[in-house]
Amino acid sequence: MTHTPLRALVTGASSGIGAATVRRLRADGWQVVASARRRERLEELAAETGCEIVVADQTDPGSVAALATTVADDGPLHALVNNAGNAFGLESVDTGDIDRWRAMYELNVLGTLRVTQALLPALRASGRGDIVTITSTAAHGEYPGGAGYTASKHAERQMVKTLRLELGGEPIRVIEIAPGATATEFSLVRFDGDAEKAAAVYAGYEPLVAEDIADAVAWTVTRPHHVNVDTLIIRPRAQVSNTQTFRSTSGG
Repeated sequence: MTHTPLRALVTGASSGIGAATVRRLRADGWQVVASARRRERLEELAAETGCEIVVADQTDPGSVAALATTVADDGPLHALVNNAGNAFGLESVDTGDIDRWRAMYELNVLGTLRVTQALLPALRASGRGDIVTITSTAAHGEYPGGAGYTASKHAERQMVKTLRLELGGEPIRVIEIAPGATATEFSLVRFDGDAEKAAAVYAGYEPLVAEDIADAVAWTVTRPHHVNVDTLIIRPRAQVSNTQTFRSTSGG
């Protein structure tokens, strides 16, 4: 009797947590569809891991519809990893840029909604579906300068929690993984490519790395399917809250 490999779709897979998750799931024997906007990055990941790739932008309804069609046409889907998202700027509420706030809501909330809605039929059809959404510790608490991002991530988390209630009784698990400070391109994007500002975020302590979160994703989706990991909050040891990180001059 041949065993059919489990199959996952990972969004935001061109770098960071998304790319690390593709690598980890492929290493664990999963078939993986990697999706993101940057084709060249995806092609490099495919050459490295053997994953399938689909170039898509989750802020574009037509692009998401095409992604869902491609994924469904190529076989059963057992896991959706909603990883695509980002922060733009670190501004106080009184100076916050409306366009940046709108961009974060569009990507982190409505983008996640679009992808989830589009892939739910394929997850249902598999008879064994998982929806893993990478939120953030920003979904669980506030910090100065972060209102635009924390607002979008709180909304994303509430969507995840509500979806879990609404899918009760179906063979689909709804899982939230909320990372703290993770050294990826995240801060570089937040600070518009300012490498010095981005590096300062992770100075004086050991942050998480993308592989730490990929490890958590792999763990949650490989539990027996009657086990649902509702919410997993993961921080560096030094980051005891969203507003307090213990730093040393040595960086340890």
